[in-house]
Formats: sequence, C-alpha cells, structure tokens
Amino acid sequence: MSLKFMFDSFSWPLQDLNIEQKGVLFSCLLALLWCFISNSNKGLPPGPKALPLIGNLHSLEPQLHTYFASLSKIYGPICRIWLGKKLGIIVTSPALAREVLKDKDTIFANRDVSVAGREVTYGGTDIVWTPYGPKWRMLRKVCVQEMLSASTLDSLYALRRRELRQSINYFYNQTGSPVNVGEQMFLTALNVITSMLWGGTVKGEERATLGAEVRDVVTKMNELLVTPNLSDFYPGLAWFDLQGVKKKMKVLAKRYDNIFESMIDQRQKMNRNGVGQESKDFLQVLLKLKDEADPKMPLTMTELKALLTDMVVGGTETSANTVEFAMTEIMNKPDVLRKLQQEVDTVVGKDNIVEESHIQHLPYLYAVMKEVLRLYPAVPLLVPHCPSETVTVGGYAVPKGSSVFVNVWAIHRDPSIWENPTEFHPERFMENKWDFSGNDLTYFPFGSGRRICVGLAMAERMFMYSLASLIHSFDWKLPEGETLDFTEKFVLVLKKKMPLVAIPTPRLSNPTLYE
Repeated sequence: MSLKFMFDSFSWPLQDLNIEQKGVLFSCLLALLWCFISNSNKGLPPGPKALPLIGNLHSLEPQLHTYFASLSKIYGPICRIWLGKKLGIIVTSPALAREVLKDKDTIFANRDVSVAGREVTYGGTDIVWTPYGPKWRMLRKVCVQEMLSASTLDSLYALRRRELRQSINYFYNQTGSPVNVGEQMFLTALNVITSMLWGGTVKGEERATLGAEVRDVVTKMNELLVTPNLSDFYPGLAWFDLQGVKKKMKVLAKRYDNIFESMIDQRQKMNRNGVGQESKDFLQVLLKLKDEADPKMPLTMTELKALLTDMVVGGTETSANTVEFAMTEIMNKPDVLRKLQQEVDTVVGKDNIVEESHIQHLPYLYAVMKEVLRLYPAVPLLVPHCPSETVTVGGYAVPKGSSVFVNVWAIHRDPSIWENPTEFHPERFMENKWDFSGNDLTYFPFGSGRRICVGLAMAERMFMYSLASLIHSFDWKLPEGETLDFTEKFVLVLKKKMPLVAIPTPRLSNPTLYE
C-alpha cells in the first residue's frame, strides 16, 4: 500500500466535516494517543514524558551517568526512560540496588546484549553476555578458579613485570618532556593483557607486530561498542542494520578471530612438540581446560575465544582510565602524592624497584585506589541487567526484558552517604570499612551479586602495581601554563575527556633501576 493511498484513504472521510468538527476529531485522536502512551507506562516507575515511537531519545545527553542522576533527583531513586521501543529502568539508591543485585539477583542475572556486543563475543557466548544458567556457571568457574585464580596470576607475574618495566623505561627516556599518561597506560595495559594471554607463545618482533594489530582492532571495537545504534533501540529494525554497526563489527571480529586462530594453532603445535611448556599463559591454561572438560558441559573453542576477548576488551581501557584518573587527582593533591611516595619509599626504598609483592604492604595506596574507584567507577552504570520475568522493585513493575541501569556513580557521590562526596579524600578508606566484595551497596565499583566483575583480582593487582611504580619512579608536573582537567566522558566505561599530559622526572638513586 502506497503512502499516498494511505493518506487519501484517511483524508477522504474528513472532506464533509467542518473546521470545528475536524478540531474535535483531532482532539479525540490526540486523547487516544495520550491514553495509549499513558497505559504503556501503567505501573512503571515515574519518568519523563515520552514521545510516540522515539520515546525519550530526543532528550538523551551524552553523559548518561550524570543525565540519569539528574532524572533520579526529579523522579526518585527508581525511574524509567524509553529508548525508542526499549524500556530502561534507572536505579539510584543502595536499598533498591540491593533488591536488584542481591535480593532478586537470580531474576536480574541476565543481560540485554547489544547488536555490536553480540557480534564481537561470538554470539554472546562469553562470561559477560551468556544468560544465567549452567553454561554461565561453568564459564565463571573457568575464569575465577583457573584463569584468574591467585595461583595462576602469581605464575604470570613475570609477564606483567616485563611489560610494566618497559613502560617505566619509556617514561624514563621521555624525562623532561610532556607525555600522554593515559595513552601510555592503555598501551601498558594492553601489552600486559596480551602478554598474559599468549606471552609464552610468541616472542620478539612477532609479539610487537601482534600487539599493534590487536591495539588497532580493540580501539575500533570500543568505538563501535559505544555507538548509539538504532538496531538496539528498535529491535524490529535490526535486520536492516541501518547504521552499518553490525557490518563494521563483523569485519573487526573476523580480524580478531584470525589473530586468535593463529595463536591457538601456534600454541597447539608447541604443545604437540613439547616446546614452551615452561612458558605459561592464559591460552595454554584454556586449551588444557578445553581438552579436559566434562563432555556434559564442554568448553568449546568458540567459548574459549570469547573468554579471551573478554580479557582484552574488559581489562585494557578500564585499567588505563582508572590509573589516569588516579594520577590526575594525585597531582592535584600534593599532600596525597607526598604520603604515597613516603609510604612506597619506606616499603621499597629508593635504591630498589617496586615488585608486586610490595603492594600488600601499602595501605595508603590501597585507600587511594578505593577513593579513585568511588569517584570514577570504571563502568558507572554497570553492565545493564535484564530481568527474566516481570518483577516488582521499590513498589513498581519492572517488566521482563527491560534494561536495568544501576547508577553506581551517583550512589558513590550521594551526600546522604558520603561526607564531602565530590572531594578526593583517600583517608576516608583508611578505616577499611569498605571493600570490593559488593556486600555493602553504598560502595560497589565492581558490581555485586552473581554478575560481579570476575576480573576484580587482576584489576586490583594491575592498578596497585602500576600506580606504585609510577609514583615511586618519578616526580610529575604539568607543562608550563597547563591546568588539570577533571571532566569525565561516558563511553560505556568512564574516561577523561581531556588526556592527562605530564612531565616525568626520575627520583630513584640509580639510572640502572629504569632499565
């Protein structure tokens, strides 16, 4: 049926009506439309008025975490927003976060997989997107007990140390010159992660070439993952891929898969020939688990590659961003920097370099980490939860299939919970009242419940080791005439809008300590 025919068919009966009658009819149509919209919100939490078809997309702001926080101040600790045809529920209080993440955790344990996310994770077969159930529990067990266990992380320390020492050497060679701290820490995090993935499999120039390829793919993947996509807002349009997000991600995913296939093939050949057994990495661990898996719940090659993807995508930018925020806050508070350097100097000494074994003896540094993650949680809205059935939260209906955003950023800055909430004050954590377990829903930067971040232990080690090395090895200052910028940028993860550019000055006693 053509649009002209539809219009003619609708306008023909109106020809015999006068202006007043047409006005009455138009008013009735508006009333019916408003009644439809109102009924669609019946029983739901309060929220801003939504327009037909587009919902609240017209009023969205790029900084979703602050925009959602502003909505909560107007409509309360649980409110709704329509993202096209998708319903979003925003939770912004510890009590309601507990309902979602603890009390009704099983119902909210699923995810609403984006089109781009599904494409990059082999159809959502990774630990982040796999639906809650036996398969997810198996994948989580692989991550927590095998890949990211204390013993496995200990065994991979030499790989982490090698990459971090190379970064310290880079900063040393840039003495007196401005360096982009965030960019270098991203490269460090990426090199550390990929080294842990297959550091015992590849060496030398091949490792450098591979790292450059992975860096290019991951950077482009992250851009697509945060691109607002009509296919997500209007699932009925997903088949058309109007913005080409799926097509672009498919190309990147293929490049990524080729890298994994190459590494897997190389490691399997090494294993068959008995070569490289002394060089352990995640890939070796996963291949061994795959071969020894229970036939009733196998670890497939696709799932193996999806887990490796999680390690790269989830463990690079978040770590780098957190260190960059920390350095920005520390440089703004000379007394904090002084306390940190005194603590590290006491434990490590200025004639030695920081080792990962030192970090457990640095309580003030640990307090700094907690305070940075309070102000700048890596994923400020967590990964959206998706209820498997319609359920009541805070007295309101939360429909099956809706996207639930827990605004941990806003909770961490709630003045009714935190004294001087926007101030960077690590001393508030010296009493050790809060930890990263997610049991206290006033502070849960890594999430809570069944879906709490599985990479917590590795993130903790990487942050502490990296930051301790940076502040122990160098003094830092801004280029002449520059000022610190604390503006945040929301791109699913939280990052600085303006990169931190600073000048390092060596402070250790012997130049050989930077080699």
